[in-house]
Amino acid sequence: MDATILVMSMASEATANLIRRDATAVWHPFTQQSLWVADEPIVVDRADGMYFWDTDGNRYLDGVSSLWVNVHGHNHPTINQAIIDQLGRLDHTTFLGLTHEPGIELAEKLLATAPKGLTRVFYAGDGASAVEAAIKMAYQAQAQSGQNRPYFAHFAEGYHGDTLGAVSVGGIDLFHETYRPILLETRMVSSPGVLEPGQRRLNRAAAVLTELGELLERQGKQICAIVLEPLVQAAGGMLTHDVSFVKGVRALCDEYGVLMICDEVATGVGRTGRMWAVDHAEVTPDLMTCGKGLTAGYLPMSAVMTTEPVYEAFLGAGSTGRTFFHGHSYTANPLCAAAAIANLDLMETDQTVANAAAIGEQLSKELTPLVTQDRVKEIRQIGTMTGIEVESVGDRTGFAICQAARAKGVWIRPLADVVILMPPLAMTPTDVSTLTSAVIESIEEVLA
Repeated sequence: MDATILVMSMASEATANLIRRDATAVWHPFTQQSLWVADEPIVVDRADGMYFWDTDGNRYLDGVSSLWVNVHGHNHPTINQAIIDQLGRLDHTTFLGLTHEPGIELAEKLLATAPKGLTRVFYAGDGASAVEAAIKMAYQAQAQSGQNRPYFAHFAEGYHGDTLGAVSVGGIDLFHETYRPILLETRMVSSPGVLEPGQRRLNRAAAVLTELGELLERQGKQICAIVLEPLVQAAGGMLTHDVSFVKGVRALCDEYGVLMICDEVATGVGRTGRMWAVDHAEVTPDLMTCGKGLTAGYLPMSAVMTTEPVYEAFLGAGSTGRTFFHGHSYTANPLCAAAAIANLDLMETDQTVANAAAIGEQLSKELTPLVTQDRVKEIRQIGTMTGIEVESVGDRTGFAICQAARAKGVWIRPLADVVILMPPLAMTPTDVSTLTSAVIESIEEVLA
């Protein structure tokens, strides 16, 4: 039987019709469309708390926070009300030449959580646009300080978004190699998270810092900034590195006058068990991006936080042209800002970051049985960010494991043959156990 017909026959008539309409009109991100219908897509109907339901009434535990963005669960009444209240007052106005209270209040709240020394907030729309803004800020700040530094340094297996500037500082061949001919010229250093056989993370950090130091010794005066994901290269497969690496990058940046851009779109807002991943290293970057969990998964919004010296490099008379000529129509949208303010307030009231750290400890404990599974290569985890790398036992092994978990009412997504867990930060111990049990059973089934 044709795969399309088979999938349609397993779904209700209403669901089958939605899948048919989707297949004829929609192009999904990071999706091989030739496999889309055969992979039995879920049509999501509604969501509440840690779960969502499909149009046939099946319930799924959201084990990846709807692509790493959800914080308190779906349909949270406090965030719902904050958006409703803001909608009745101001839906949107440009932030170019105007301001509004939600944009001001959110900036104040963000800076109150940020590492000491970050003093300014520039709003963007999503993670990639925040990285794009940070790259342009760094280059222009250096240029306006009298420095000619045309190159950025970054790391293999890094991921910073899909716009061309963000792709330029990415290092995952599957995602980025096709576009190299049209990208910025950069300098790429080895991944701090890819270990040699028998190598410890501390030693790996030292080796890559040596490589980075040698690059800066040769070309430091031409390097504008170093872009990194602190502690976890998330899209690279949850590749973790030692805290000493982040500290070492900071030291090298200071030595060579290079700006440090920390991309915390995935790692920030509590995901690592601290508010910001750089908090583990006790360092302050020159520029730091955030996104994903900023609005608790409700609306698209991101930001770049910078130090005062970076900000001051743009000050001057209008005729100097030192303005940061960058922005978007929906920059600092008040509805997004209202959701983000409610999110940060809830995180403080509910001690969400502490709960994220507790979730991390529970994940580590409950996934222990997989350590002795012969075909589980490695479990990598910091806070709630977890990657379980398995041996390939056929085509799309990671996908097969996620499909097996789906049959048990748990929704997760793989990165190739790395099974990713990223639960909402407010998840209860009971739901965490549901997640780990389903994942362990699914891995054992598929690898058997």
